[in-house]
Amino acid sequence: MMFSRRRSAGDIDIAGLQRRMAALQTAVQLGGDRLEPGPADAARRLVDKAAARLALTGDRTVAALAGATGSGKSSLFNAIAGAPLSQVGIRRPITSVASAVLWPPQGEPDGPVSDPSALLRWLQVPTWHQVPADRADPALAGLVLLDLPDHDSTEAANRAEAERLIELVDAFCWVTDPQKYADAALHRRYLQPLAGHDAVTIVVLNQADRLTPDELQACLKDLTGLLRADGLPNATVLPVSAVTGAGIAELRAALGGVVSSRTATLQRLSADVRTAARQLAGSTDAGRERRRGAEPVNVARVAQDAGFSRALGNAAGVPTVLAAVEAGYRRDATGAVGWPFTRWLRRFRPDPLRRLRLGPTGQLAGVFGAVTQQPRADGEPAPATPARSSLPPPSEAALAELELAGRRVGDTAAAGLPPRWAGAVQRAARPPQSDVLDGLDRVVAGTDLGLRRPLWWRLVGLLQWLFAAAAAAGLVWLVVLMVLGWLKMPQPDTPYLGPLPWPTVLLAGGAIAGLLTAAICRPLIGVGARRRRDRAERVLQQRLEGFAQQRVLAPVAQVLDDYRQVRAALAEAAG
Repeated sequence: MMFSRRRSAGDIDIAGLQRRMAALQTAVQLGGDRLEPGPADAARRLVDKAAARLALTGDRTVAALAGATGSGKSSLFNAIAGAPLSQVGIRRPITSVASAVLWPPQGEPDGPVSDPSALLRWLQVPTWHQVPADRADPALAGLVLLDLPDHDSTEAANRAEAERLIELVDAFCWVTDPQKYADAALHRRYLQPLAGHDAVTIVVLNQADRLTPDELQACLKDLTGLLRADGLPNATVLPVSAVTGAGIAELRAALGGVVSSRTATLQRLSADVRTAARQLAGSTDAGRERRRGAEPVNVARVAQDAGFSRALGNAAGVPTVLAAVEAGYRRDATGAVGWPFTRWLRRFRPDPLRRLRLGPTGQLAGVFGAVTQQPRADGEPAPATPARSSLPPPSEAALAELELAGRRVGDTAAAGLPPRWAGAVQRAARPPQSDVLDGLDRVVAGTDLGLRRPLWWRLVGLLQWLFAAAAAAGLVWLVVLMVLGWLKMPQPDTPYLGPLPWPTVLLAGGAIAGLLTAAICRPLIGVGARRRRDRAERVLQQRLEGFAQQRVLAPVAQVLDDYRQVRAALAEAAG
């Protein structure tokens, strides 16, 4: 079959069909478990079926005679084939396994060139007959006509076989009769799911010889109305009689029209893809348009409005860390610029950052922040592992705030989405709390809090040591003079600075200058502590925003982007 030819009604070509199939496959793969299971599974089966059928196209068109018990399928099958190939039952169903009759493709004699074995193996039809080329109707060249088991058979295996082949064939010839043409099971279970397959659907009203002309016209009008309601307004409807032969020629011509178009396979697959895409689109639309339309959701703005960063900071213990940073600055600065003779008192004040296991010892960059490495027993370095802090666990209020903020992000971002997609967004916005807390701790532990010693500490510290040295020299000088006086030994001449001896000037001046310098530095220490706290707060905020982007906002945005891509792919697949 040459797929470069197009049918005027439908404009279908193999390249366009393959693009739509690829779009449907993309939608199914991208949507995953966020799609409704029923339509998604049907779409996956369709993609597999279409690929297999297109690989077996050749110049063959597969049409199926399908109908209820007693409708006369087998009789029509024999009439079309021109030979008694299928056994006819009068009171009970005879057909339990599908049989086929084949007309050789036009211009090809019987032989290996037109061997239909691969196609029939794919159809799993064990019994088939080929019309000899010298007796074959040219209008039916390339037709593979199947006689299916009854779709209403009391045998479940027969019904299953009929339904299996209905899924595979290229065209349908539904056989009914005046008693069963309005059967609800036929329309609801078989014809309505084939809505949009008009181009490859023929409906035969058999046993027309039992009706008067007026009754026949009334039945045909009623049947046409039912088909229109089923979504098949352009399906071909033919009255026939397998007994008298009336309408058989017209049925052959209708089948010949389907075969001669050389697009039945594409028409069937195209309609299948369109139906599958629309069913999936319905499950991604949930019967309403997204509140924001096509405009993408700004997830970062949603998180900001929900106070997500603040909630993360409170859960991560940022207030505790900032208080420790400020207190640690005051402690270290006092030790660096305070009077050297009183610095030993600092030992009684523990380092707040060291108590939390924060600071320079934990600032090697890793996956989430700090890393530590311990050598293995063989001397090789062990894999780096993120460092951990000793921050207290978050309070119940902080946990509740984080949970509420995540819920707000998920609910806002998922507004207007179908339930499965909304659930995926909400799960992305609220990952397991234990994982979030563990990641937050690693972020805090690995953040460079800027704990470097300012240069002015060293300058003032050097000055304080000079003052301390002067005071110590004066004290030693005075002690030496006192010892010499106590021992009644001659004393050297003591120089004076005005009325005061130099030892006294050195002792008093060094002490007063050192204490005064420490007092002057105290407000500077306060300013520096606040600045370090502000800097640490900015750095922690940036790290937490990066963590939020990686663990929450990016997954939420990915789900929303997947949703848009799935909708676009389904729109392309629907054609």
